[in-house]
Amino acid sequence: MSQLRIATFNLLHGQPLAADGAPLPYPPEAGGPLGDAVAALDADVLALQEVDRHQERSGLVDQAAVAAKAMGAADWRFAAALHGRPAPSAGWLPDPGVTGLQVYGPAEVDTATGRPSYGTALLTRLPVRHWRARRFAPAPFGLPLRVAGRRGLTAVPDEPRAALAAVLEGAHGPFTVVATHLSFVPGWNVAQLAAIRRWIADLPQPYLVLGDFNLIGAVPRTVLGGAAAIERTTSRERVRELRAARRTRIAQGGPRRRRVREPRPRLQGWYDLARTPTYPSHRPAVQFDHVLAVGVPRTAVGSATTLRTGVSDHRPLLVEVDL
Repeated sequence: MSQLRIATFNLLHGQPLAADGAPLPYPPEAGGPLGDAVAALDADVLALQEVDRHQERSGLVDQAAVAAKAMGAADWRFAAALHGRPAPSAGWLPDPGVTGLQVYGPAEVDTATGRPSYGTALLTRLPVRHWRARRFAPAPFGLPLRVAGRRGLTAVPDEPRAALAAVLEGAHGPFTVVATHLSFVPGWNVAQLAAIRRWIADLPQPYLVLGDFNLIGAVPRTVLGGAAAIERTTSRERVRELRAARRTRIAQGGPRRRRVREPRPRLQGWYDLARTPTYPSHRPAVQFDHVLAVGVPRTAVGSATTLRTGVSDHRPLLVEVDL
């Protein structure tokens, strides 16, 4: 089989962490730890969340570009969910000069003076047929959460989210990959995931949806839906040919054969390609990071691993799939 390495990784803006999960200062070359972590994954398709671009806190690095170089990506996109700078208690100080969704790619790598932004990225070594992106508005309220480097709970407002979809050319034909980071607000994240399902309905299957969903257990696959029709065992063109041949035999007085019926599509529901804890990185106890699929036979799925890296409070989730 031609195994592809599919991965998702919440970067925590490339924050270096100690063995006990405590934040460490960025080195002089701020993108170094991130580049090392991405190179170690050796992924063919990589979804990234909590990605910084030109932020002071992460050394003004274009983190999507650093990751793309480290993995040798042929193409990539970074969807900026927001433009602005993080604020200790207010969440974000938005840049009034930029509103709505902005998408950056290889053509924007050299724009070192670009406005600071933050969002989601999707990188691939495979040929890309089509890109699309969308933005989700934040929930009107936040929640108290544990934040790396702080004691107890911190009141955190929700933030805009972004999703990127790409139709990629695999060894067996096209397939669709989505990278996203969903809200941590219960119910709000469920609605976002359901919206993604509708958003990609016109793109070719199989589907892979990757990212930090802030959802656990069976909830993500339940939200995406149960059984869905995938490719037919016999093409429509072949069925038409068989029917035409049958009509010709009857017209010529030939023997009648069994009626040709169009085969029903096989059904397969969404499922997790890997079930393993990914958070917190120093002692994983819960799985927020997922790789979900429909239209991918279970026999096509190989090994799944989580790697300990020198950055982020999440571990990357890596799955091998024959696509």
